[in-house]
Amino acid sequence: MELIITPRDVTGKKVKALRKASIIPAIVYGRHLEKPIMISCDKNAFIKIYKAWGSSTAITLKGENMKELALVQDIQLDPINDYVLHVDFHAVKADEKVTVEVPVILTGLAPIEKLGEGRVQLVKDTIEVEAFPQDLPHDITIDISSIATLNDVIFVSDLSVSNKVQILTDGEQAVVTVVSLTDEVEEEDTGSDDPAATAVAAQKEEEKKAE
Repeated sequence: MELIITPRDVTGKKVKALRKASIIPAIVYGRHLEKPIMISCDKNAFIKIYKAWGSSTAITLKGENMKELALVQDIQLDPINDYVLHVDFHAVKADEKVTVEVPVILTGLAPIEKLGEGRVQLVKDTIEVEAFPQDLPHDITIDISSIATLNDVIFVSDLSVSNKVQILTDGEQAVVTVVSLTDEVEEEDTGSDDPAATAVAAQKEEEKKAE
């Protein structure tokens, strides 16, 4: 996947003009680069690629006299409207392995949820992996259709990835567990910490006894 970029010499407050024109200011860092490279790119093109590939998949930055394989390292957003203000790219080399956090995606329907006895819970939503940039997975998918009891747990060691990818996260860490719906209901019924609500409940109980 390619993102067309252009060199940028506009900095500081002047970048507001770029944003008004739907252009995102960005910068490219990399160990093999002599210095960081200031660039800009079309906002809609970047958002489209980011939604499709995320930050764990390398994309090609292509422009005048420049072609770099890179990962999205950081995105600065407007705190009010989530507008993309700035993007940091991490340039990588195709022949050097990199380490990234890959998101976990759940698919399927667990039998225990069909029965209404439990709720599947994703307790670790990213996994650290190492691979060459072109081999990095977009995500790690877990099929939960095998989860049938409250004791079923899926650990990092149970995950399946390409033999070109090495999982660095501790294999004994749980990724998916099951929460008992019965326990959740009991906690909701008895877990009120509101003093006013507790007082009202006590008063109603006294009134019932008086009747």
